[in-house]
Amino acid sequence: MKTKRAYTMGARADAVQETRKRILESAFGLADTKLFTEITLDEVARGAGVSVQTVLRQFGSRDGLVDATMAYAERAVSDERETPVGDPAAAVRVIVDHYERRGRTALLMLAQEDHDATVAGLTSRGKAMHRSWVETAFAPFVRAADPSLDLLVVATDVYTWKLLRLDRGLSRAQTQKRMLDLVDAILAQVGKDSR
Repeated sequence: MKTKRAYTMGARADAVQETRKRILESAFGLADTKLFTEITLDEVARGAGVSVQTVLRQFGSRDGLVDATMAYAERAVSDERETPVGDPAAAVRVIVDHYERRGRTALLMLAQEDHDATVAGLTSRGKAMHRSWVETAFAPFVRAADPSLDLLVVATDVYTWKLLRLDRGLSRAQTQKRMLDLVDAILAQVGKDSR
């Protein structure tokens, strides 16, 4: 009997975690196309296949859901941006892949940062995450205090992707090539300056 109860409790805990994950994925997915302030609990619940009451039971409030979704988003973004250190071509490929998946969402969040303190907190952490990613990905070539690091941050930024991919209408491959050209030019200059 003890074994059955332990199994039942374990299965229930797994089901609760799966429900929580579906709710977070629903909220995160809605942020791809809607301003964060316009996402309703009804929409999140519908997307997760649960009731609003279940959402509130899991997160306590809309603010609790927002906080948990932002933490979930940061982990997902960090995982998507895993990059081999010291391989500029791989770094640019990874960041362009990431922007193809999440670039529009990032731009939508950036458009909200002046009007929503919660979103501003997320975008601030996102900017710091991008800089840290650049420091790590290009560590063999530049030090944290090197001014070229700022240029690498810009060359791999979501706005650079937007200018090339969305504004100019370049293909994904062309966008990646142009961003890599920028990175290579910066790293070539770093190489010259260090001689």
